[in-house]
Amino acid sequence: MTAPVTIEAVTHRFGDFTALCDIRLDIAAGEYVTLLGPSGCGKTTLLSVLGGFVAPTEGRVLIGGADVTRLPPARRPTTTVFQDYALFPHMSLLDNVGFGLRMAGQDRRRRDATAREMLELVGLAHAARKRPHELSGGQRQRVALARALAVGPDVLLLDEPLGALDLALRRAMQDELKSIQRQVGTTFVHVTHDQEEAMAIADRIVVMNAGRIEDEGTPARIWRAPRTLFAAGFMGETNRIPARAGGAGLETPFGTVPWDGPRGDAVLCLRPDAVGTGPGALAIGPARVRDAAFFGTHTRAHLVPEAAPDLVLVAHLAPTELPEPGAVLTLSAATDPLTAFPTE
Repeated sequence: MTAPVTIEAVTHRFGDFTALCDIRLDIAAGEYVTLLGPSGCGKTTLLSVLGGFVAPTEGRVLIGGADVTRLPPARRPTTTVFQDYALFPHMSLLDNVGFGLRMAGQDRRRRDATAREMLELVGLAHAARKRPHELSGGQRQRVALARALAVGPDVLLLDEPLGALDLALRRAMQDELKSIQRQVGTTFVHVTHDQEEAMAIADRIVVMNAGRIEDEGTPARIWRAPRTLFAAGFMGETNRIPARAGGAGLETPFGTVPWDGPRGDAVLCLRPDAVGTGPGALAIGPARVRDAAFFGTHTRAHLVPEAAPDLVLVAHLAPTELPEPGAVLTLSAATDPLTAFPTE
């Protein structure tokens, strides 16, 4: 089962604090959307509004076209997967997965069949009789996911479900989550503060800050052409170059690049992988290496350009390059697409 979600002008206040401000968002049926942002940005509050755990101060939530704004969680076509799994330690995996169906009054035979099907989906059918303490963290997360899917929700809500896992398990579970979502076709809304996780699994990322939506779109679009300076910085590391927009274009300490934005003070954003020793549209010129470290797929270096000695640029060089501190490299940068914003 699956359904679209519409969030209409949702605002929520905790006393004098505005946690959400005029949130407007449409999520298509079967879409995998991540709510991404720093702690306190409102993403978990928004998920709680979708799940019925928080009633918004203003606005509406529609699921499948029906207004569910004032419905409690038990009466919504949603299920939530939490970071702490919340499995019953005294129950087998089969009984854990079938618990929601049991509460709905389904007979033992039918709920066991559904539970086995869900355990098969997450690769744990062989462990149906085990208890949660016999499993790894990743396996327990799969059981929690199977239990949530067993009740057939139209929308599955995931509240930082991979936050407690180590890096290797987290990456493995990212792949599994996306694969499972494609198989079941359910609408997934996933909260995370991990940019890499959001890009790995989402059809669309919603970047939040201070209770508002800063940007939303495909991972590739938000990475390459973010709509705000906050989104550019939060979606990954970026070099911020002071600039001035005039008639000739965007004037930087390293030269001028074409710019059709408003005139005045601006900030040019360059991703570290856009800065290197190869050819580029913007000639940065000589830069002295402050330090460099090997990261496997690239060498990460901090460099001080001669043309702007108050700046420290981060560059991702080829993994075969490991310059010594004090070495001078001639740098350039790609500016396609150009990412720049007027200074507020």
